[in-house]
Amino acid sequence: MQSKTAIQHQSEQLPISSSEHSRPSTNTGLLIALVIMISWATSLVSLLCVDLSHFNKLTLLAAILGQTFLYTGLFITAHDAMHGVVFPSNSKINHLIGSVCVLLYSCFSYQKLLKNHWKHHHNPAREADPDFHNGEQKNFFAWYFHFMKAYFDWRQLIALMVVYHSVAHIFHIPHGNLNYFFVIPSLLSSVQLFYFGTFLPHREPVGGYTTPSHATTISLPIWLSFIACYHFGYHEEHHEHPHAAWWQLPEIYEKRLTGASGT
Repeated sequence: MQSKTAIQHQSEQLPISSSEHSRPSTNTGLLIALVIMISWATSLVSLLCVDLSHFNKLTLLAAILGQTFLYTGLFITAHDAMHGVVFPSNSKINHLIGSVCVLLYSCFSYQKLLKNHWKHHHNPAREADPDFHNGEQKNFFAWYFHFMKAYFDWRQLIALMVVYHSVAHIFHIPHGNLNYFFVIPSLLSSVQLFYFGTFLPHREPVGGYTTPSHATTISLPIWLSFIACYHFGYHEEHHEHPHAAWWQLPEIYEKRLTGASGT
């Protein structure tokens, strides 16, 4: 089994393109991460305490989608931590933030995610890629369940059940609130992340892959790309510039468009 140090060292060996963007400044990356984490926590606590009888169906749906978006932000923050860009000047704090984010997200093991994510970057959409499901690329559900099986196990399920029932019992939180704002958003977020970060960008296009990253970009306007999945759809840009934070990807995407239009 690889040690924590070995895994982190491996992550630093990813080839970087000659036009690689610099890592974000320490303060900016940390500030954005803290805003997302605090927003998630504040929203969750508020929604768990709300009286659902005051919510109509539209308000309830908006609250679920809003919480889903913040759950996705937690994971995107952890993903940036895996690339060392949340707090570049201090690796321990950077990975601590990543660990906290995936723990809050769904009791994931950060070290397992870190190891597999760099396997993905070194072998995108190939046999050695733990995120890839060869032969089922056009079947969203088959690939999604294969993907989740690789990361989710019975220990997480037990941990989440303990958290769920402990919160309900100790703080007298109604099960409806927990289901709507704790359970459903995390599940929807996993679908959102898989769809925009794995299924769309890494499924094999007609004619086969054309780039070493085996990734394509979902060409959405920047505002819609942010709403869709924190610019995770700018996936070819992410693979080519792995040390750029999620909020730096639009600039890289626009430069690529400008360069393409100028040729």
